[in-house]
Amino acid sequence: MSEPDTEVVVRATGLVKKFKDFRAVDGLDLVIERGMIYGFLGPNGCGKTTAMRMLTGLLTPTEGSVEVLGLSVPKDAETLKYRIGYMTQTFSLYGDLTVQENLNFMATIYGLTGARRKARIGEVMERYDLTDLKGRFAGKMSGGQRQRLALATAVLHEPQLLFLDEPTSAVDPESRRHFWEQLFDLVDGGTSIVVTTHFMDEAERCHKIAILEAGQKRADGAPKELMAAMGANVVEIEGPNLRDIRRRLLGLDGIMAAAQLGARLRVLVKDDVPDPETFLKEKPETDGATLIERVRPNLEDVFVTATGEGRQ
Repeated sequence: MSEPDTEVVVRATGLVKKFKDFRAVDGLDLVIERGMIYGFLGPNGCGKTTAMRMLTGLLTPTEGSVEVLGLSVPKDAETLKYRIGYMTQTFSLYGDLTVQENLNFMATIYGLTGARRKARIGEVMERYDLTDLKGRFAGKMSGGQRQRLALATAVLHEPQLLFLDEPTSAVDPESRRHFWEQLFDLVDGGTSIVVTTHFMDEAERCHKIAILEAGQKRADGAPKELMAAMGANVVEIEGPNLRDIRRRLLGLDGIMAAAQLGARLRVLVKDDVPDPETFLKEKPETDGATLIERVRPNLEDVFVTATGEGRQ
């Protein structure tokens, strides 16, 4: 392997997965570098989970090639499973086993024995606040507690690469924030992470993201870079009758999208319009507006410009 490739943990080329005539993943190319959190962002059904399952060796691609940690997938999937961790979208541990029993079972699966087995179980229970819950049945735990147990089992064998499929979809905002702090702790310890999400704020926490739609990658890069290159400026409008203003603006040349956010209308204006504020103020469609101001873009704006409404 060439020297630059030692910094690549995932390389996928022309990845396709078909289910009969449906292309769940359609021509996906990926390069994921070591030491980062890489996110797949997209709505349900866009191909995030299917792509992740191919990267872990659980699904065989219809077309294309995958290399994970220098191993060919799915050919070397058996070897790979001892070097990666995988946290599924739904809680997949045993509800009728206790925390301790689930960890012991997973330690057996990963071949941990003796002193290392005992030490690692103790370490993850302490790190993820499970020590006082070790005798509790997993099926009786809260969503946040189950999430911590699932993460503890996924990292029990100290994987180099961790795959997380919508890991925070069933927990409260405080648990989500705490979970992400734990992910950055893992990255600081040398773990690389691939995560799927449909939460925009989570995607902004990733070092790099791929935006997926209908099985295809629409954009790829660091969130700030994607915001800078999205081809639009963002202007917010305040005033009465925002629904009417929105309807009038949609379809005008230069307008990519418009959506109401609380008491403001957020408008994406193509970046070939030199002065988007003046452009909107001079439009009769914005009559009645009390404020028109340019604001900083966010990842949702990138998502809109890269998919659906913004690509029409």
